[in-house]
Amino acid sequence: MIRIGILISGSGSNLQSIINAVRMGTIAGEIVKVISNDEKAYGLTRAAEAGISTEVVKHGDYAGRAAFEEKLLSVLQEAAVELVVLAGFMRVLGAGFLAAFPDRVINIHPALLPSFPGTHGQAQAFTYGVKLAGCTVHFVDEQVDHGPIIMQAAVPVLADDDADRLAARILRCEHKIFPLALALYCAGRLRIEKRKVSILGVDETLLEDQCLISCPV
Repeated sequence: MIRIGILISGSGSNLQSIINAVRMGTIAGEIVKVISNDEKAYGLTRAAEAGISTEVVKHGDYAGRAAFEEKLLSVLQEAAVELVVLAGFMRVLGAGFLAAFPDRVINIHPALLPSFPGTHGQAQAFTYGVKLAGCTVHFVDEQVDHGPIIMQAAVPVLADDDADRLAARILRCEHKIFPLALALYCAGRLRIEKRKVSILGVDETLLEDQCLISCPV
């Protein structure tokens, strides 16, 4: 069983989807620690209700990013965490932190990377006028929303959408692919070669004709 530590900043809906998958046995791992940089994050309540150990590490309490990340590392290492998951964690992690967990930090981003990195990816996509939007699960490297891509999901942008409605549709996809990507990691089915992630045991011939068209004309 992989020991998982999850970093959050907000409501924790992606955290809840992971908790549910662990309970169902879909993910061969155990969530041993949930850390938030915001003491008011509802995700802390979700974790506590699931019997998961929590801790608040407020970035504002530290002189700089290095000191903040040192504390995060201390908490994670004390819990013997093997995989770090960023589930709506609104802080950029530096090289020192990532070096402690090489290829063992996974994030979800609410856009189809490499398009629309950074904050508010859903709103960026909506404003730009794309016809397909979506979300991306990826390994984290030293650049923002840049690391090797594990899995993506796409949704159509509808004529009567607004940014909030599109974001809600994307979030439903996040709740599907994030636990699935973590399940693949914990099952040892992911391989990274340069920028490309391969998934072992997939019959890709079944995917050759898959196509999501934004408008059913």
